[in-house]
Amino acid sequence: MRRAGLSPIGLEAKEGLALINGTQAMTALGLLTLADALSAAKVADVALAMSLEAIRGSLRPFFPQVFRLRPHPGAARVGENVLKLCQGSEIMRSHENCPKVQDPYSFRAAPQVHGASRDALEHALEVLLREANAVTDNPLLFPEEDLVLSAGNFHGQPVALAMDYAKIALAELASISERRTEKMLDPAFSGLPAFLAVQGGLHSGLMISQYTAASLVSENKVLAHPASVDSIPTSANQEDHVSMGTTAARHARMVLENLRHVLAIEVRVALEALEYRRPLRAGRGVEAVRQVLREAIPPLKEDRFLALEHARVHALLFSGDLLARVEAAVGPLA
Repeated sequence: MRRAGLSPIGLEAKEGLALINGTQAMTALGLLTLADALSAAKVADVALAMSLEAIRGSLRPFFPQVFRLRPHPGAARVGENVLKLCQGSEIMRSHENCPKVQDPYSFRAAPQVHGASRDALEHALEVLLREANAVTDNPLLFPEEDLVLSAGNFHGQPVALAMDYAKIALAELASISERRTEKMLDPAFSGLPAFLAVQGGLHSGLMISQYTAASLVSENKVLAHPASVDSIPTSANQEDHVSMGTTAARHARMVLENLRHVLAIEVRVALEALEYRRPLRAGRGVEAVRQVLREAIPPLKEDRFLALEHARVHALLFSGDLLARVEAAVGPLA
C-alpha cells in the first residue's frame, strides 16, 4: 500500500464484519476471472481466424447478413472480428471456387458458439458489478429510519449462478477450440501431413499437443458441474441453504486457466499448419500473429520438446502484447 501511495482505511463499527460477512470473496475472485475471460474471448477469435485460414475454410458464415437474422450480439462481434483478422488473405482468395460446400461446425458455427459464451460472460459481469456495488452485510442498518433489518443480502446465490454460467461458457470455448486443433492434425480432413509432422511415421509432430488439449477439455467438464446446486446445512441448521458461490468462482478460474492452455495449443498448431500454405499469405491480422510467433518459435522439422514452446505461445497470447500487435495491424477487436 505504501508503494501504491495508499493509506490503510480506518474501519469503524461494523465495517470489518461488512468486508467479510457477505459475498466479497466470491465477487472479487469472480470479477478478476471475468476480466481475464473477456480478454481470452478475443484470443479465441484470433485462434479461430488462424485455424480457418490453415484449413482453407470459408468466410461466408461470418458475413454480417447471417447475424441480422439471428441478432445475438456476441455472434455478430465474433463475425466482425474474424472478417477483420482475415482481411486481405491470399489463402482465402486461392480457393474461392473450390468444390467444398461447407465447413464442420467447429468452424462454420463458431460465431454462434463463441458469441454465446461472450454473451454469457457479459451477463455474469453485469451481475457481479451490481453485486460489487451492493450492501451484502447482515443486519442492515437504516439510521435515518431508525430501522435494523435482519435479512438475506449476504446470500451468494446471484454470484454463484453467474459464475456457474461463466465457467460453462469458458468450458465451451475450450471444447470447440480442441475440435479445430484436431481437424488441422487430421490429414483426411486438412489435406496436410498427419499431425503436421514432416516425416510421418518417424516423427509424431503435434499429435501429443492435441492429447493435452483433450485432457484439459475433459477436466473442464468436471469443473463445469454447477457448484450452486449443492448445499450442506451448517450452524445447527440455521444456515440451511448456502450458495457455494466461492467454489463456483474458484472453479471458473480453473476452467479459465485450462482454456488459456487449450487456445495456446490451437494457435501453436495453426501456426505450423500455415507454414504449409506458404508462400500464400494469410489475412493481415493472422499474419501479424504469425510474424510475432515465428520470431519466438522456429518451424517444426523434426520431433522436439514442445512444452517450452507452448509456454512461450501462452505467454505471448495472454500478456496482451500479441493482441496489441494484432490490433495495431487491423484495428480494435470487438
